[in-house]
Amino acid sequence: MNMGLVLAVCGMPASGKGEFATVLSNSGIPVCSMGDMIRSEVTAREIEESPRIFGEVAAELRAQHGDGVLASRLVEVVNELLTENNIVLIEGMRGTAEREIFQLAWRDHFQVVAIVADTETRFARIQSRGRSQDGNRTDFEIRDQREEGWGLDKLIIEANHKFSNDGKLSTLMENVSNWFHGL
Repeated sequence: MNMGLVLAVCGMPASGKGEFATVLSNSGIPVCSMGDMIRSEVTAREIEESPRIFGEVAAELRAQHGDGVLASRLVEVVNELLTENNIVLIEGMRGTAEREIFQLAWRDHFQVVAIVADTETRFARIQSRGRSQDGNRTDFEIRDQREEGWGLDKLIIEANHKFSNDGKLSTLMENVSNWFHGL
C-alpha cells in the first residue's frame, strides 16, 4: 500500500483548528473531526446539549475505553481514506494517548500541527461563535484544564509544525495555505 501523509491538528479550544481544517478541506483534503465524533455520541445518546456535556461524554468515553478510544476508532477510517488520498487531516487531536496510537499506525507518515493563540484571544472567540459546548469563562477554564490533563499542552509543545493565530484570521489562512502548498 502506498502510504500517504496523515496530519493531526491540535490546539486549545478556539485556537483555530477548524480554520486550519478549512484551508486543507478547500484544497480537497478529507478531514476527520474528533470533535464531531463526540458530538455524534451526544446525539446518539439523545443527551441535551450544554457547555459541559461534550467534555463529560469525552471524559466518560476515555474512562470506559481508555484515553485513545477516539483515535482507535479513527485509524480504520483514515486508512480507508488513504487508499484514495495522499493526505488526510485529523482535526482536534487532544491527547498524548491519541498521538501514540496514530504514531503506531502511520509512523513516519504522521505529523502533528499545532495552532496556538493566547487565552484572552481564544475566550473572545468563544464568546462570539455561540457553540452550545462553549459556555462561560468558568466552562472555558474547566475545558482548558481538562484538555491539558489529556496532554494537549505537551502535544502543542512537541508539534512538528506550529502556527500562531493571535492576529487576523486572514493571516493564519495565508500562512497555512503557503505551508500546505509547499508540502
